[in-house]
Amino acid sequence: MTTEEIGRQLVALCQDGKHLEALDALYAKDAESIEPMGTPEMPAKIKGVDAIRKKGEWWFANNEIHGGSSKGPFPNGDRFAVIFAMDVTAKAGPMAGKRMQMEEVALYSVRDGKIVKEEFFYSMG
Repeated sequence: MTTEEIGRQLVALCQDGKHLEALDALYAKDAESIEPMGTPEMPAKIKGVDAIRKKGEWWFANNEIHGGSSKGPFPNGDRFAVIFAMDVTAKAGPMAGKRMQMEEVALYSVRDGKIVKEEFFYSMG
């Protein structure tokens, strides 16, 4: 698959609520995930599809998802970007019980037909 085809498949799976299934289909086993900041429970940088899966499971377990959208992909060479919007209520932590709308840009790097890196960009304030 081309980078754009991988991006289209990722967006389609996310729009269908199949975020974790996308890991099996599209990610390299040694893929890396980078967030702007980390916590003791979830470091900013993690490596390996199993660690990325655990991060996703943690996210869904700690947030009530009311809705969301995925827009893109926006390809450029061996990378593509996706814009995600989410409507969530945190179940734990300092934001527990607070409903919030969030938006982030994700930049994905592709090598040998698999996603090898995901990087997330969002406002912290």
